[in-house]
Amino acid sequence: MFTRTLSRNFSANVVIKRNENQAVELARYAKNFMEKGRPSQNVLERTKLFHTDSVICGISALALRTNAPSVLKNEALQYAVPNSGLNSREKGYARCFGSKALTISEKAICANSSAVREWDSNGTVFGYRAEAKGHQAGEFGHNDFYPVAVAAAHENPNITGAQCLKAMLLSDEIRGRLAEVFSLKTYKVDHVVHGAIASAITYGTLMGASIEQIESAIGMTVAHYIPFRAIRAGKQLSDSKGASAAISTEAAILSMKRSMMGFVGPKDIFRNPEAIFRLFEKTKGDSPFDLILGMDGEDFSVMGMHFKLGLYEHQSAGAIEGIQKLIFDNKFLKKGQGIDQIESIKIIAYEPAFGIIGDPAKKSPSTRQSADHSMVYIISTLLRKAIEHNNLYDGLNHMNDIWKRLMLVPEDYGKAALDNQVTRKLMEKISFEHGGAEYDKNYPNGIPTSLVIKTKDGKTYDSKMVMFPSGHARNTLCDLKGILNHKFHVLGKLALEPAELDTFLNKLNNIDNLSNKELQDIYYCNIKYSQKSIDL
Repeated sequence: MFTRTLSRNFSANVVIKRNENQAVELARYAKNFMEKGRPSQNVLERTKLFHTDSVICGISALALRTNAPSVLKNEALQYAVPNSGLNSREKGYARCFGSKALTISEKAICANSSAVREWDSNGTVFGYRAEAKGHQAGEFGHNDFYPVAVAAAHENPNITGAQCLKAMLLSDEIRGRLAEVFSLKTYKVDHVVHGAIASAITYGTLMGASIEQIESAIGMTVAHYIPFRAIRAGKQLSDSKGASAAISTEAAILSMKRSMMGFVGPKDIFRNPEAIFRLFEKTKGDSPFDLILGMDGEDFSVMGMHFKLGLYEHQSAGAIEGIQKLIFDNKFLKKGQGIDQIESIKIIAYEPAFGIIGDPAKKSPSTRQSADHSMVYIISTLLRKAIEHNNLYDGLNHMNDIWKRLMLVPEDYGKAALDNQVTRKLMEKISFEHGGAEYDKNYPNGIPTSLVIKTKDGKTYDSKMVMFPSGHARNTLCDLKGILNHKFHVLGKLALEPAELDTFLNKLNNIDNLSNKELQDIYYCNIKYSQKSIDL
């Protein structure tokens, strides 16, 4: 059975040891946390902010008719309950973004999670806990799984807004702590597995599943549904990359439903010698790791998760901060001189950034999904926007201002932007280098990146190493809420009229005070759809 610790480093944590049945103990932890856990208000507010961020990303992706979210929402609505509305409730059914109709809950979750993830612009975890030995696995992960808690509230009339928010935190905690102790990417397994496990546990807990049923669902999820990073391989990425979390979560919820109906999956999956954990990390019978999970106070994984302040791959955040800092501090871009004033740009970063977004296969992206995983494209687009801005330096008083002014938005990854010749010429001026041991040792504690820009007039501008860019959990200098509010309005206005957007944001920002009846329409809004997809 898990133990509570009250040490100097881990006050009021739960420790689940590697020699225990961790599937059972995670289920027990989840039930105890929902009943007795007392996270601080700061923790809950940060969770709420991540949720709002994810939803605004999701509805804007639907509004611009991105492919995977549109396909999966249309698929979900094929299973809609006839004549169902916002006052309807039925066990096993929930709602998609912008829809009143009830549909099969795992289909609604899949559609909503896909929409949330499509822009690659919501929260990120790096799987790093500095103060605990063996908890620096550095697995990625994103805040794609909140639709699980809302879907459960659509089914279960006993779930209030406060409980729904707490369940979102529970999901983030399990997912985030698994990311600290087991690196899926090392074994070419996609990072969404941790989120799928957390989703099964969260949904089962909210729906009243027994500990044994939750264990069974975790076992099914891990034994039957392991996605490999093949979904992210290749020169041009497909819909599978963005929809990976959605599809894995759909499988996790289906596993939980089957378990609650009596299907028995593999037990003790973390110690199963043929499951991914012990298969890849050999032990004499134990799981490869202990888990430390939050129960009270401030020590929760969500406090170390990072916000994206626009559309970009999270590993490029240090480079974005670096180039914007050079622009802000030195004001070296001269109005009207175009790109000819730039001689060269050198970016230095760590592994895995160098290997993933510096991959030569992504130096000439032709799809949005590939462009947002191309360091040279991201930085060239940002610099092009700065060069072409008519009043770049007017009223530029703080780095917060330049983040808002040059924020990367969906239009920057659309067909016209991908073919922009100015961007392409800037890309040719960029070299990308691996910084070696000096950079690698500072990741994933930070996002160590530096830029050196040389201009045609013979000057050199060096950002030095950037560790904690704006949006990073350890950045204390930026106006995070101010920049995020700008992001919410920029993306939100792609989907909603201004007045409705304000109402919608107020509802999301007040989720912890909503009744279950009010949760029924939390995702309902009148999405205004573009005439054609952004990708056409």
